[in-house]
Amino acid sequence: MLAKIKEISESDDVSIIALVDALLEHATTFRASDIHLDPLERGMRVRLRIDGVLQDLLTIPKNIQSEIVSRIKVLSGLRTDEHQSAQDGRLRYLPEGAGAVDVRVSITPTYFGENAVLRLLTDKAEEFSLQNLGFTPIAAAKLARAIGKPYGMILSTGPTGSGKTTTLYTIIKKLNTPEVSIVTIEDPIEYAIAGIKQIQVNVGSGLTFSSGLRSILRQDPNVIMVGEIRDAETASIAVNTALTGHLLLSTLHTTDAATTLPRLLDMGVEAFLVASTVNMVIGQRLVRRICETCKKERAIHDDEAVLLSQVMPKEKILTKVFAGTGCEACSGSGYRGRLSVSEMLEVDTAVREAILKRSSARELRRVAIEAGMTPMFEDGLAKMVAGQTTISELFRVMYE
Repeated sequence: MLAKIKEISESDDVSIIALVDALLEHATTFRASDIHLDPLERGMRVRLRIDGVLQDLLTIPKNIQSEIVSRIKVLSGLRTDEHQSAQDGRLRYLPEGAGAVDVRVSITPTYFGENAVLRLLTDKAEEFSLQNLGFTPIAAAKLARAIGKPYGMILSTGPTGSGKTTTLYTIIKKLNTPEVSIVTIEDPIEYAIAGIKQIQVNVGSGLTFSSGLRSILRQDPNVIMVGEIRDAETASIAVNTALTGHLLLSTLHTTDAATTLPRLLDMGVEAFLVASTVNMVIGQRLVRRICETCKKERAIHDDEAVLLSQVMPKEKILTKVFAGTGCEACSGSGYRGRLSVSEMLEVDTAVREAILKRSSARELRRVAIEAGMTPMFEDGLAKMVAGQTTISELFRVMYE
């Protein structure tokens, strides 16, 4: 496939249509989540983000750079005569023998020309389960208790690209039964799920998370998902919605589960409201999974032993670990797919009392661990010991 792309791009009679189609086909085949088309002084660099990591693909000749961007603009309904402002659009790609792929397009002017980033949103909502996302049976049981309550809030937290939205979709899938009304407001809608009402944020028309949340309450929902709590107004409405008999799911950008509760207090939500509405906070990251096809056991390296000595007791330091050697299935990377490294903070009586005292994140974390929470890094270590991920990958994600 890569050879085909190079052949098309270097041909004297290059077909821009065929080249863009080949790029999309290649990215879909190799499970890429994003295609980056970066203009340089003497060409256009093409990179793919696979399992969360950007990888160089090839460099396209400079003379066809603008034509490629124009083709992408045409496909996504953008203005081809506008080159000095950012544009966002969407297109739908239909690969042979596979399901449709929605592609979100972002084009931005840069010094060497227009840069394009294409986010590939394959329709995989039906494949989600807590098990294949990497949640342990204990974590899944805790989550089942939280979503079994008729009202309250479940918050998924972490940095961009940590799998927060995917976790919420998985919960939505479990709750999606004929007797339950589910409404979501998202920006953007990443996966279409049959049987639920999904609303797209549109700031231009005044449809924001906060205004949309108000209107959702008139739709008689049992479960509400808000894509992200971004401001104090949305936080206040979300908490009051959860208080009045709705199960509300949302995401928040915080470093870990314990930091989320003081963050809500900082946004102006009263401590007693946080304590009485939040059922669970999920803190998570995504680590690359070792490729099962080429996984081998090997002796631990000296530098890895040094890293582990900082986080594990000496008597538990490993002498052997697993790693992928690289094969055709993983394109030589040694990794294929990703799994969640998580911590589940259940808001029980002890945590509730700490919230009411406006305790620090450090204190809340201590109380939660005493109540049985497995910290995120310990969850990651357990998965590394089990041969699901590597030492270097765990430290890359947790300490980048």
